[in-house]
Amino acid sequence: MDPIRPGAEAAEYSCRAEAYEASEDVGSNASANPTIGDVVNARFGRRDVLRGMLGVAAVSALAGGAGLAPTFRQALAAGGSFGFTEIEHGVDETHHVAPGYRADVLIRWGDPVVEGAPAFDPLNQTAAAQAQQFGYNNDFLGFVPLPAGSDSSDHGLLCVNHEYTSEEVMFPGLGRQDKADFAGMTRELVDIELAAHGASIVEIRRQDGAWALVPDSSYNRRITGGTTEIAVAGPAAGHDRLKTSADPSGKLVIGTLNNCAGGITPWGTYLTAEENFNGYFWGEAAGHPEEAKLKRYGAPGGWYAWGKFHDRFDVSKEANEVNRFGWIVEIDPLDPTSRPKKRTALGRFKHEGGETVVAPGGQVVIYMGDDERFDYVYKFVTAGSFDPSDRAANRDLLDEGTLFVARFDEDGGGEWLPLVFGEGPLTPENGFHSQADVVIDARLAGDLLGATRMDRPEDVEPNPKTGKVYVMLTNNTKRAADQVDAANPRAESAFGHIIEIAEAGSDFTATRFAWEILVKCGDPAVAEVGAAWNPATSENGWFASPDNCAVDNRGRLWITTDQGSAWSKSGTADGVWALETEGALRGTGRMFYRVPIGAEMCGPCFTADDRNLFVAVQHVATDGTKDYPGFERDSTFEDPATRWPDFRDDMPPRPSVVVITKEDGGVIGS
Repeated sequence: MDPIRPGAEAAEYSCRAEAYEASEDVGSNASANPTIGDVVNARFGRRDVLRGMLGVAAVSALAGGAGLAPTFRQALAAGGSFGFTEIEHGVDETHHVAPGYRADVLIRWGDPVVEGAPAFDPLNQTAAAQAQQFGYNNDFLGFVPLPAGSDSSDHGLLCVNHEYTSEEVMFPGLGRQDKADFAGMTRELVDIELAAHGASIVEIRRQDGAWALVPDSSYNRRITGGTTEIAVAGPAAGHDRLKTSADPSGKLVIGTLNNCAGGITPWGTYLTAEENFNGYFWGEAAGHPEEAKLKRYGAPGGWYAWGKFHDRFDVSKEANEVNRFGWIVEIDPLDPTSRPKKRTALGRFKHEGGETVVAPGGQVVIYMGDDERFDYVYKFVTAGSFDPSDRAANRDLLDEGTLFVARFDEDGGGEWLPLVFGEGPLTPENGFHSQADVVIDARLAGDLLGATRMDRPEDVEPNPKTGKVYVMLTNNTKRAADQVDAANPRAESAFGHIIEIAEAGSDFTATRFAWEILVKCGDPAVAEVGAAWNPATSENGWFASPDNCAVDNRGRLWITTDQGSAWSKSGTADGVWALETEGALRGTGRMFYRVPIGAEMCGPCFTADDRNLFVAVQHVATDGTKDYPGFERDSTFEDPATRWPDFRDDMPPRPSVVVITKEDGGVIGS
């Protein structure tokens, strides 16, 4: 494991957040559906919304930070569900973890993955080498125990998403590219970017208390954006709108892109979510046969030079390629020869995650967010039931079932609205001619059904211990002043909130639910009624922009953040937070781990014994750090804001997976 050294304080900057901020639109959803702010404002008074069912005395105490009610003092003394000491907030060149824990770098961008892969040479990168090495910007992490079907916590397969690339700190001599012409980009560099996207599957083992890769394991595998063949399954497979000149069948896609969050199924497969796929396409939308639908999905985004060298990423030259992305992809990590499948029954949108749970009747339910301002929360319920005794019987379980979109009602109830062809407005009169059209245009179907427009839904995590479901709503910086409401008390809010759903009858397949605001995130010095703030640690306890999350095997909720440019408001880098969901401390959090300057915190993943926590640190030292004290420069390959995790003059910053363990071998968070 490599040494970690401290550095000067600075602030976090997110490439993905920058892309959102640079957009001229407030989001592509221009429907008249109510926003979640409209609903919350109607349901609650401005001063009543803080943290769900927390008592009025505790709310008053939290908002002011003084005069705590006796019962709340007792709760603080008891310490809640977590026993660790919160770390100091701030930003510097390295990472930090709570006292009594160690955080070790497990695998870095460029490290060899498959047998025969070359060593990483940042000055001599090639697409062929990158296709055998660990990809860039690791996001979702999933752990599949070995042997298969066991609860092993010291041996397994780590499944890793590679979301996107950051050329300014990835390649020599480029800096931040001008998106108008991408003058510095070449076909060779674009092909390296394609190879750096997708996923990695690596076998890992813990021996003598330390984790390491199993080199040359037959399980080790790279799935890329440029060469991996991926089948199309479900209702959109073979549809005319998925056919291209390279694939007249409409059933075989090359690559998977912008793989953000995901999930692990009960039968041990890996779901990877294609999120901001629109950014990879360029060309002229005007005159395109699906011009209005392209606009609803924000395509073409023109974030990358790929369309300059590959016709399939130019919507003017290959009209249907854009419809082949934005899906959930299922990968079998236990069979490295298997072909991944895009499961189209789960709908097409900017998928943030795909977390699964088995319902009381045996159906599998997958919760998903569409990570866009003013877009929707979804779930999918399989038609068939999970068979724990026959893995093969579950192979195509995700191809048949019902996709739902959420409507949040003013009375604290809500309804899951089915996206089914022929039902309600989803008819030929409204442009839907089959279930294929419904899933390809899931956003438009949600518009017609009257789904609630949310503030960037990201991870949606079911808690099988309690039956609750947690929705991460990261922020909505495009909220205008006349949209300020009880759920979003600041115009241009960068802080976000978390909603807790209780499905009717504690059945994850239910079509009705109740909902509460678990926490409204932000600085108590700014928010009108407080924020996610732990009075025991004063200003340290609050957090901003919840993004990914995980429920550990004790039913406790852990949050990771993606603040983007909101660092200047929070004063701390992104990180991992332990969040109380029950009792007098409900809605309060404490910081457990934080990342280096410029990085985002992603992918929290526990082993079955809760003694190992894997986290993903991505887009380290990306551009924009010049605005922060001690880092007054554009971060580039030659002069990055940090060289974490290697801290070597001949190595650029490298997105990496970190494994956190307790020094005494105990349970994380105890």
